[in-house]
Amino acid sequence: MLRARVPASSANLGPGFDALGLAVGLYLEVVAQPAEADGFEYRGQGPAPGAGDNLIHHGFKAVHEAIGRPAPRVSFTVDNAIPLARGLGSSSAALVAGAAIADALLGEPLGRDGVFRLTARLEGHPDNVGPAVYGGFTVAAADETGRFLATSLPVPDRWCLLFGVPAFELPTVAARAVLPDSYTPSQVVLTASRAALWVAAVAQDRPELLRAASLDVLHQPFRSRLVPGLTEVLSAAREAGAHASFLSGSGPTVGVIADEAAMDACRAVVKVFVADEGKVLEPRTATGYVVERW
Repeated sequence: MLRARVPASSANLGPGFDALGLAVGLYLEVVAQPAEADGFEYRGQGPAPGAGDNLIHHGFKAVHEAIGRPAPRVSFTVDNAIPLARGLGSSSAALVAGAAIADALLGEPLGRDGVFRLTARLEGHPDNVGPAVYGGFTVAAADETGRFLATSLPVPDRWCLLFGVPAFELPTVAARAVLPDSYTPSQVVLTASRAALWVAAVAQDRPELLRAASLDVLHQPFRSRLVPGLTEVLSAAREAGAHASFLSGSGPTVGVIADEAAMDACRAVVKVFVADEGKVLEPRTATGYVVERW
């Protein structure tokens, strides 16, 4: 048997649309074993996907197809702590889990970089896949051929993460549908410069840069109509002392980065945003996926 442990992820981080991400210490754990027919036993967040047509099986079969080998029948036992359709990378974690297990089973013909490229292509964008594969703070982009590349930096230990997870789901397709077809040159410049500032803030452990680095004009203003209270919570978190506040992925989860001294005030702000049925989470950043014999 093989067991994979894949972290959740928070993508975009404000201006880093489809490019920046953080690995978050909530995990999808999958145990795989040979079976006479594809099986799927699910425990955890949200309704259980079906056997054979879920993203874990999809990632598993995609690796075999990529190297020209037939995929064996396999049964997955799944424990999932990642909220579904909330902007914390649940679909990317599932794809990565299946692909990582297949790669390990086959003797790692793809390796970690190959698993990243394959799952980023399946997902269509690399911002959640990158953290799930490499961990930490990741930057991903496509080269001139369309091939995805990514690199990772460790997040400074003193940076505290806080996530407010509302009770309602927001499918990525709906969140993308509200975005405009074009942007002004000034919006493009602001986005590029702030995303670059994010990298400098992490590399130099300068959280004070995040206040500007996490501001966004590309997607958050348009998605605010789908997430009640988004504009207000982002502003209130900054007023409470947060270094950064942003929509996590396509939402509706909101992410906050602060130091320990500001956490109580930020918790109070986020608790109001998520209301009674939502969750306030304080995970640490995480390393990338791990696969082990079990």
